[in-house]
Amino acid sequence: MAESSSILEDGSRLSRIDQFLQKFERALAMVSGVAVFLLMAMAVVSVGGRNLFNWPLPGYVDWVEAAMPLIAFMGVSYVQRDGTHIRMDLVIGRLKGRILWFAELLGVCLIFLLMAALVWGSWAHFERSFDWDAALWSRDSTIDIGLPLWPAKILAPIAFGALCLRLLLQIWGYGRALIFDLDRPVAVPLTQDATSQALSEADTLIDTS
Repeated sequence: MAESSSILEDGSRLSRIDQFLQKFERALAMVSGVAVFLLMAMAVVSVGGRNLFNWPLPGYVDWVEAAMPLIAFMGVSYVQRDGTHIRMDLVIGRLKGRILWFAELLGVCLIFLLMAALVWGSWAHFERSFDWDAALWSRDSTIDIGLPLWPAKILAPIAFGALCLRLLLQIWGYGRALIFDLDRPVAVPLTQDATSQALSEADTLIDTS
């Protein structure tokens, strides 16, 4: 599992693009968080209505089905930037210098290839669902209350596309680090030891107090 990491910033073009993309990633993560909160509220209403009035929320399962891409995908690019996504670093965590940057670059390139294929596949899946001439522009819908599914299906290529942009930036960052043998490159997650992590958390508490 990944350790805590930090992202360095400077005035370079790479860092400016990184900070600009981060704003979009935060917006996607915020949408995901709001969706989780709304689903929790709907669960309370549905369970409370069932127990108190024998009237559960109609189509609750349909709404959960439609909101799953919001919960599952929208924050993935945000955690990829910070390096807080689950990963195995038993080997990479012991590497240093150019060997480390090469290993990170190779891993990010492989992930990018996979995500590019998922963008293509998920977009094709959305296209099969969307139809300008159909009711609610949808060729398929949920079983209970007939929610159109294309809004949920388009969220996957959007989220995966944002992740692809993040991976391209990290390929750029790790590539620079590999070529120029940088110690602390910008726009890529740098693993922190326990002491650095504690100091970072203390600074955060001081800034928010």
